[in-house]
Amino acid sequence: MPLSLLCVCKESELNIRQFLFRCWYYLRIGYGTYLTFLLGFATTIVTVYYLAINNIPALKSVFPSFLLFAIIAIAIGVPLSVIAGYTHFKRSRAYSAEVDIGVEANPYYFKVTPGKEREVYLPLGIASIDVTLAMARKLGVLTPEAELAYLEAREKYVRLMKYGDYRASA
Repeated sequence: MPLSLLCVCKESELNIRQFLFRCWYYLRIGYGTYLTFLLGFATTIVTVYYLAINNIPALKSVFPSFLLFAIIAIAIGVPLSVIAGYTHFKRSRAYSAEVDIGVEANPYYFKVTPGKEREVYLPLGIASIDVTLAMARKLGVLTPEAELAYLEAREKYVRLMKYGDYRASA
């Protein structure tokens, strides 16, 4: 077993269940993204050539060998796939819909993550709000609306620190 796979988790946090779920996830990504892509691409080229082109004399004269067909298919298919991928991410609403669904489905968008977020960012956010409020009060520039907004934000930070989710009730 590769050392890098074992080092995915800190040694103190590594347990067999977590390790197996991580392996399962890596298997799905590796198989679904890479292995099936290559096998599917190769299968499509072989199938189209030997079941369609090879049996139609007009097409057989354009593509006399499988190698020529494969080179042309790759030369046309790769740029078309790049354009389709670019369009998917940059020019269509499909990717933004995928991200929206991911945000809705992923609880960590609403929960504090362990590590630097809990240990550094949240305390710093609370301290920043406290300092800002104190300075604004001292300077006499704090409106009741602004104070309320700061206090509501501070309360969310406190709930995140205490419960791990700012939506949690006290």
